[in-house]
Amino acid sequence: MAEPLKNLLHPALVKTMADHIAAHSAGFDTARFVDVATHDMPRLELMQRAIQIRDALVETLPGDFEHAATVLAASLPQSGRPGLTGWTLLPVSQFVAQKGLGHFDLSLALLKQLTPHFTAEFGIRPFILAEQDRALATIGTWTTDGNHHVRRLASEGTRPRLPWAIRLPALMRDPQPILPILTALLDDPEDYVRRSVANSLNDIAKDHPDLVAAFVGEHIAAASPERRQLLRHASRTLLKKGHTAALSNFGFAALSGIRATVKIQTPQVDFGNALAFTLAIVNEGSAPQQVMIDYAVHHRKANGSLAAKVFKWKSLVLAPGETVTMARQHAMRAITTRQYYPGGHRLEIVVNGTVLADGDFQLVMA
Repeated sequence: MAEPLKNLLHPALVKTMADHIAAHSAGFDTARFVDVATHDMPRLELMQRAIQIRDALVETLPGDFEHAATVLAASLPQSGRPGLTGWTLLPVSQFVAQKGLGHFDLSLALLKQLTPHFTAEFGIRPFILAEQDRALATIGTWTTDGNHHVRRLASEGTRPRLPWAIRLPALMRDPQPILPILTALLDDPEDYVRRSVANSLNDIAKDHPDLVAAFVGEHIAAASPERRQLLRHASRTLLKKGHTAALSNFGFAALSGIRATVKIQTPQVDFGNALAFTLAIVNEGSAPQQVMIDYAVHHRKANGSLAAKVFKWKSLVLAPGETVTMARQHAMRAITTRQYYPGGHRLEIVVNGTVLADGDFQLVMA
């Protein structure tokens, strides 16, 4: 069984953290810091632990933020010397976000300094909320930084809907201010950075689908394979929803003469096993057609209604008169992001955003 996520922050890590800080802060109360940071820690989840450690920093670091920032910067790894790194920096970035708003430039510089050792994407968001234009003016300069972690911070930290983080409502309403940042990173040499750009664009697509489809259309001409992959990943929500312009960006036109038949091989699925089904798709038209085949599983909810989740399957070109048969198994087993309920479920075959075939199956819970 996997270790609980909350245990990424644990008492031994807190003690190590205290030792690194004490080495650069005369009079730092190590015992008090550890006592506050680890109080009743076993019952706390990850983010609760991070907040408690942040509060311990507030209590024990120098009250003058400039002094505290100097201590924290000195406590980072330098020239092969160990220091604060990894998950210890999650509460550190939260400390900067809470105590450093009155020292805007110093705080952003510190967050930039620590991000190569652990992402500061959560820490910079309160600064964007407080003074968006000022924050983005600084963050925009990071797109040309020599460190790829800093460049990724520019895209990841400004994501309107960053998971686990406070949302950025102004950028959800109007994402135009971050488009120059994302544009500057479209051809970043690091896949780590490009995936962040794609995720940010996908965030934006949930509120502004036409804007993202147009952005992709503008930047896909003569795109390198890497940029094209980024733009495809950025369009994943739009493609699943069958957004016409998004489909057109990747050569998927409105269907003409495409017919599909699905057969469910397991009309009753015992929980823990897989839904098995086959698909036959034929092009009855007179011209080749590029098709993107997805499938949607409509899961039963607690109230008896059904909610669809779309899954990617395959893209191919069908010649006139050609029939292609495919088989798929979809696991119906416990995952952390879904609660399963017994009863009738539905499967749909989605081609270029259009439902062409469907069938029902029963999920049996032991």
